[in-house]
Amino acid sequence: MFIVDSWPIEWELKLRPEASVPPEMVVVPGGETQLAHPYREAPWAQLDDFLIDRHEVTNEQYQKFVDAGGYQKRDFWKEPFVRDGREVRWEEAKAFFVDSTGRPGPATWEGGTYSKGMEKHPVAGVSWYEAAAYANFVGESLPTAYHWTWASENRWFPALIGSGSNYGNDGTKTVGAIGTLSGFGTTDMAGNVKEWCWNEYRNGKRFILGGGFGEPTYMFRQTDAQLPWDRRPNYGFRCVKLDSPPIAAAAARVEATFRDFSKEKPVSDDVFKAYRGLYAYDKTELNARVEETETTETWTREKVSFDAAYGNERVIVHVFLPRNVSPPCQAVVYFPGAMAMYDEKFAPSMIEDGLAFLLKSGRALIFPIYKSTYERRDGLVPGGKPPGFFRDHVIMFSKDLGRSLDYLQTRRDIDSAKMAYDGFSWGGALAPVLLAVERRFKAAILSSGGFQLRYDLPEVDGLNFATRVKVPVLMLNGRYDDIFPLESSQLPLFRLLGTPNRDKKHVIYEAGHAELPHQDEVRESLDWLDKYLGPVRH
Repeated sequence: MFIVDSWPIEWELKLRPEASVPPEMVVVPGGETQLAHPYREAPWAQLDDFLIDRHEVTNEQYQKFVDAGGYQKRDFWKEPFVRDGREVRWEEAKAFFVDSTGRPGPATWEGGTYSKGMEKHPVAGVSWYEAAAYANFVGESLPTAYHWTWASENRWFPALIGSGSNYGNDGTKTVGAIGTLSGFGTTDMAGNVKEWCWNEYRNGKRFILGGGFGEPTYMFRQTDAQLPWDRRPNYGFRCVKLDSPPIAAAAARVEATFRDFSKEKPVSDDVFKAYRGLYAYDKTELNARVEETETTETWTREKVSFDAAYGNERVIVHVFLPRNVSPPCQAVVYFPGAMAMYDEKFAPSMIEDGLAFLLKSGRALIFPIYKSTYERRDGLVPGGKPPGFFRDHVIMFSKDLGRSLDYLQTRRDIDSAKMAYDGFSWGGALAPVLLAVERRFKAAILSSGGFQLRYDLPEVDGLNFATRVKVPVLMLNGRYDDIFPLESSQLPLFRLLGTPNRDKKHVIYEAGHAELPHQDEVRESLDWLDKYLGPVRH
């Protein structure tokens, strides 16, 4: 249920003389980029324009390297060979780089060459060292992980690119096949073979991106690192030609850390009780007042304000009531995505595209203006930093939510025994905390949400709250979500929810973050609300 205003985007492209671009390469305009999950905490890097191979290096291209004595000429093998922390001599290292018959060449070859009919398939079964040597042979280089990620456009079109790529099969396919187009005119950056990149990671590993045949499609939006000696049948590469050496940040060893929820445990019940106490507030008078009203053909809206549970602030809530239902109405309380921290003011018309179906179903839509959002912005931005500032705000979000429910319980036109939570993206990520603290909801829908992959302070860390959530939860997610990835964010949250298995459901669409098919999302959401709040009687 994605709600966001559009804004203009300006593109600047430097044209090159046609003769300066080899026919087997494409131009990629520069830009600032970051690595995909799970290395999103790594520094961003600014890239200049560059050229990248249109296709993965093929068997017939790699054969030229072998036939030219590439495995015998030390000059092409410029990087030190390190195995298990020990530097290996050239003579010893090249003994590893042989085919199935012991001849120099990729592990998938036989007798020093590829199988008949495979000339246009990507070369496969090569180590990082072999890929780097070939790049030196042709006067090019391996892409840094930043160059590869930027060229793949896997941030913007992961589902579109990944859907036509070679993942589920048991072998390589001809490069550039129909349906394999990827970023900036390249092909097969998703699937077929994984592609070695320049950067080193911990334990001597090197990055290898894009995923290959036999792997799940979400690997297109994952950053993987493997030992540079590995020569699996779906390991290949492509090359880049840079106008100048990459900046240090792009080529540097990557040191970013990431969370593995399978290795972490929530705090004890006693500790959690202390954390939950931080969210308690005094049930003082609301002093509510209606500040604005509006009526359309399908709904009426009241802008209401009341005293916050902290300081001398006022919470704002927009109450949308359907006109086709006799009160009291079931209520769905919404928590928006992170764009709410940037938008200056809430516009009621924003609900028409994403949330109007709730009103059409006969339910009231409750849209609180939480601390730090819209006209209550105070400098908080996405990212959870500084951590103490973020912690204090999460507690205020919870109190705003609680006071909103307190207010709804005073209204005769709202059935306060039948209220649901609906969190989109940021609202879905905060849901474990909010739902574990606030027990008045009868159902919850988390759209494009999941565990935050950073380390927040424990008193606002979703890991410590998820097992304490008992309300029925519907999770709606995209398989290619790069903000809340399937394996490391969505599934851990779903598994850890304390909701009984019969009362939780996870629906995965072939989509990216906030790109869920609307009609399917509406159907699942309404079915969930009908099940746990009861059908609406018009």
